[in-house]
Amino acid sequence: MLYKTLKKEALRSVAEALLAECEGVGPRRVSTDRHGKPVYQFLPVQRFDEIELSYDTTEYSAKTYFLPFRERLSTYRFKDGDWDQEIRYRAEPRALIGLHACDIHALLKLDKVFAKDWYPSPYYLSRRRNTFILGIDHDPCEGAFCRSLGTDTVTHGFDLFLTDIGEKYFVAVGSDRGLSLIDRFGAQPITDEDSHCYVAERKRIAALMENGLNLNNLPNLLDIEFKSPIWEKWGAKCLSCGTCAMVCPTCYCHGVHERISMDFQEGAKIRQLHACTLVDFAVVAGGHNFRPTRESRLKYRYYHQHRGFVEQHEEPKCVGCNRCGRACLAGITPVDVIRELQEEVGP
Repeated sequence: MLYKTLKKEALRSVAEALLAECEGVGPRRVSTDRHGKPVYQFLPVQRFDEIELSYDTTEYSAKTYFLPFRERLSTYRFKDGDWDQEIRYRAEPRALIGLHACDIHALLKLDKVFAKDWYPSPYYLSRRRNTFILGIDHDPCEGAFCRSLGTDTVTHGFDLFLTDIGEKYFVAVGSDRGLSLIDRFGAQPITDEDSHCYVAERKRIAALMENGLNLNNLPNLLDIEFKSPIWEKWGAKCLSCGTCAMVCPTCYCHGVHERISMDFQEGAKIRQLHACTLVDFAVVAGGHNFRPTRESRLKYRYYHQHRGFVEQHEEPKCVGCNRCGRACLAGITPVDVIRELQEEVGP
């Protein structure tokens, strides 16, 4: 990894250069919640002044810019006994400015599914390869447990990653295009003092993120607690609304359906995100539902996050951002559920 420093006033020039070259997306304040706290979203930006780099978290993740909620995969037309198909997946250049470490980790986990699995998605790959990612360090947000999952820091998956060390930024350079960009605006080699300041800042942030939640043995715990009454307790609260999966930066379950014109002359293949907590998620032909209860659907969501994905990819799917906990209308949070499971088993 290559490290450099960048004067704070130079960040504006770096961002403006990106925005001049491609579509820009960054955190913007859109409203306030019921407690009067600001609500941020990743939205298109045209000027550096529109970006709120001091945000704590966004309501939705940046996943939507790589895996849209609804996406047209192909279109086809019938004519004279034959048919033509059109497939488009070439993405335009885009810059995502202000991603936190946990959201970059989320993209790395999606990479395992859509870029490195048996059947890579050309739609996802095109967007991923054409996106410049400029990340930034931050203080912990309410309810987050990213440090417990090791997602509070990141070493790859970005072009540039910034840490505030006072009068300048300590910059981790993750790509050639990132290096060439900051070199245009006066980036300097790091000094011993810069390194000391960076280590001190990381220690300060890490201390704030400590929450005492140990997840090292969680996959085994979930196996032990598969039939625990705790699932029935939390399942009774679940509204089966699917909000948790929609705001999650790593949930990717989806369905594909055909949309045909009334005259049967053309159609489209549509991919749309789904949620494993919705009532019809496990319904199959004949009307049978393999997960008919809220308890079973909630439980299997946790098992995919912390057990099934671990078995397949050797790491949890969850990044600890707690978006699901903040958005849940029933007040279900991962920390509360996991702590209760741990307490039932004991030390």
